[in-house]
Amino acid sequence: MPTFLAGGTGTPKLLHGAAATFPPAETPVVANTGDDIELAGHLICPDLDTQLFADAGELDTETWWGIAEETTTTHDALHEFAERAGFDTTPRYLDADAQTSGRRLARWRRFSGVGEFMHIGDRDRAVHLTRTGRIDEGDTLTEATAVLRDALGVERTILPMSDDPVATIIRTPGGEQHFQEWWVANGGEPTVEEVTFRGAGRAEPTPEVLDRLTDPVVIGPSNPVTSLGPMLAMDAFRDALESTPVVVVSPFVGSEVFSGPAGKLMAATGHEPSTAGTAALYDFADAFVLDSEDETNLARPTVRTDTTLDTPEDSARVARAVERALGEVG
Repeated sequence: MPTFLAGGTGTPKLLHGAAATFPPAETPVVANTGDDIELAGHLICPDLDTQLFADAGELDTETWWGIAEETTTTHDALHEFAERAGFDTTPRYLDADAQTSGRRLARWRRFSGVGEFMHIGDRDRAVHLTRTGRIDEGDTLTEATAVLRDALGVERTILPMSDDPVATIIRTPGGEQHFQEWWVANGGEPTVEEVTFRGAGRAEPTPEVLDRLTDPVVIGPSNPVTSLGPMLAMDAFRDALESTPVVVVSPFVGSEVFSGPAGKLMAATGHEPSTAGTAALYDFADAFVLDSEDETNLARPTVRTDTTLDTPEDSARVARAVERALGEVG
């Protein structure tokens, strides 16, 4: 079975109804950690958690973020206290010294919890606190993720891309912003001048990840810049993809992106925001799954289907197309 690379909502949506083609217990996922932040002292790993919650049957599939039917008592109280104290609820970075001290995984992305700018439910927060507690007791992020998998009853092997810190930083005319500030707090509105993956030059994929990358790999319809970029910025990760069959599900239909800021980010980083641009960026890929309406011609094997991913039935259809594409290159 292939290994899936996940960032954002693309791969979780693809796998949501794909169990008949790719059984969860046999289909591992490697998740982006460039979006992770430390907020109020606890480590939040959005892309890991989306896949964990999806496989646990607890994901809020209206938003594809957090846990369904959550209470938000603590979040609401934080906003209440911030309002009473006269504080705003914009992202509040800790100072420069704090950004590189303490828990290594949280480097360059530490925020105060005052009026927290991310919407975090109570049960979701318990997941973050459990993860952080295990890391403080000596676990790696990989080990802490395995603890959460077991606690949530998840069959699928879900791995962080690295146990080292990598932070996605967006440079704007107003200064640098972590991706979560740019996307969640500011709605992706600030102009993007550059995207960097701080720490990637020193980070390494884990042995568990490198082992999984010896199998064929599927890249779901995720943002090529901020969902896959942190993984590809690690030389050993990209080298592994050069040596194994890779199938990509395009996040575009021609030049139209399905969702999220992929188009804006690709254009800002010098890549054509389209299926053709995605193929150029993924020069190591061996085959593609494209939408039936996508007229892009690629000089690599291509399987076409309706790549909409709104329902489990959609997921099952796209998964079958992925299976056919794997057959072209396996």
